[in-house]
Amino acid sequence: MKRAIRYLRFSQLGQSNGSIERQELYTDQWLAFNDVTLVDTFIDRGKSARTFDRPDFNKLREFITKHHSSVDYLLVDQLDRFSRDAGEAMSLVKLLQQKYNIQIVSVTEGITFDYNTPGSFFRAGLQLLLAEEDNINRSIKVKGGIYTAKAKEGRFVYKNAPFGYVKQGERKDRKLVINEAEAKIVRFIYDSYLGGTPLYLIKENALSMGFNRKGNMAVERVLSNPVYAGFLKVESYKEYAGGLFPGIHEPIINLLTWKIVQEKMKRPLKIKSIIDDNIPLRGVLKCHCGQPLSGAPSRGKAGRYYYYYKCKHSKHNNISAIKSHEQFLKICDLMSLPIENIKKIKLSCRKSLDSEVKENQIVLKENQKKLLETEQNLYSLEDKWIKNDITKETFERWSDLYNNEIKVLNISIERLSTNQNKAYKILEKNLKCLSDIRQIYSKASTIEKREFVNLVFDSNLYYENGIYRTPTMLGIFSHNCLKMKDKGLLVYEKKKSLRIEDPFSGERGIRTPGPVTVNSFQDYRNRPLCHLSKNIDCIVVFSGANIECF
Repeated sequence: MKRAIRYLRFSQLGQSNGSIERQELYTDQWLAFNDVTLVDTFIDRGKSARTFDRPDFNKLREFITKHHSSVDYLLVDQLDRFSRDAGEAMSLVKLLQQKYNIQIVSVTEGITFDYNTPGSFFRAGLQLLLAEEDNINRSIKVKGGIYTAKAKEGRFVYKNAPFGYVKQGERKDRKLVINEAEAKIVRFIYDSYLGGTPLYLIKENALSMGFNRKGNMAVERVLSNPVYAGFLKVESYKEYAGGLFPGIHEPIINLLTWKIVQEKMKRPLKIKSIIDDNIPLRGVLKCHCGQPLSGAPSRGKAGRYYYYYKCKHSKHNNISAIKSHEQFLKICDLMSLPIENIKKIKLSCRKSLDSEVKENQIVLKENQKKLLETEQNLYSLEDKWIKNDITKETFERWSDLYNNEIKVLNISIERLSTNQNKAYKILEKNLKCLSDIRQIYSKASTIEKREFVNLVFDSNLYYENGIYRTPTMLGIFSHNCLKMKDKGLLVYEKKKSLRIEDPFSGERGIRTPGPVTVNSFQDYRNRPLCHLSKNIDCIVVFSGANIECF
């Protein structure tokens, strides 16, 4: 009596197990009718036929390799249960017959594949090609449905919601809703990245806050995902272009922040910098040769460890961290501002804030007016579409344009509608801290210290022959530069071509409705009216048109 093994499969776990039961029924009938003994059964549940890399199919191949001499047939319900890739399937069934002398039988289709029989070979090949064509058509329909759902309807179609969101609703009414606890972590990740915090520290802090996504690139995926800015990334489909399309879900961060992050992520990767509180200037302070100084502890004779800043060139700098830190604190003392200068800065900043607030209110009213006009245009467009006065293509094109403009205007109105008095309160409360820069620096965290140094010296702080040197320094803190040089602390050699002035707020520079934290700082030449370090609760620096003359 001849023997057979059988292979059963269905592709989606959501399908009824009746599919397997039906396949068992048909193969059992074939076995009984042909008087063939069943040796073993292999079943793959919820596995696609696009690849042969399936658990039970791999077991099937191992079984055939070891016991092929005791097997005559391999039964399948239909050839597409076996595979939907015609080329791979034909190669495999030929191998089974030629090498192992096993014939594949499609019981429902009534085909016993025999490579040496032309009619059998043709029928099997035709069935596999039809199955592959069906698979291609299904894939095209799925891609078209995904494109329509994402690009036209703004729906997030994937099974799992991104971190920071949950999915609510059923089928086409299902949409992303913000999970506020997780959204707080997402905002922290973006703020920290913009503030220059190393990615490894962002990951550690995010995990401690409850970030539960795994993988080495989990944080990078959050930073690059346009969903958090209210958009969906859509692949092109046939003649329809892909790109970013507005979604119907609420954004966690604004679009401008997301774009700034994308630009920053395009920059060349820097060498990973490990933050150590004992050597906060590592990678920030530079040797006179231009190389960033590394830092590490060195063990003394008594067994105690002492920290040093070192250049990679052995004959260059090897500086005691204690000495360099004491020098820098003395520089901070000389950067501190006299009370008279602070009063002048206060007056200048109040004038700038007044001008900024007035200008923001004007822009706010203009944007509100534009929003009303755009919404009216959208209603008019929808009315024309209902009355069949325009084509579907025209409606979709202008609808996308108007909806995108409405989203941008709403973001702008929300930003400009924030409490403008907050900046005045910060100004009154914290401006006096500028009289003690040492305290500001000492209370700052290691990351804030690094940001402070890069801000004040525009990432151009060097060390040579026991003294700090820089060609760039914020004018507000350079009033005692001669004393710094006389005391052997810092040599400030300003470049003649260097532009020290800060840009204006408003249309000519950066518009901001209030204070911006140091954690969102990018480039001191593009800084807004003022910067506030929320952790040390004091103003770090003010900008203003006439600040250099104080």
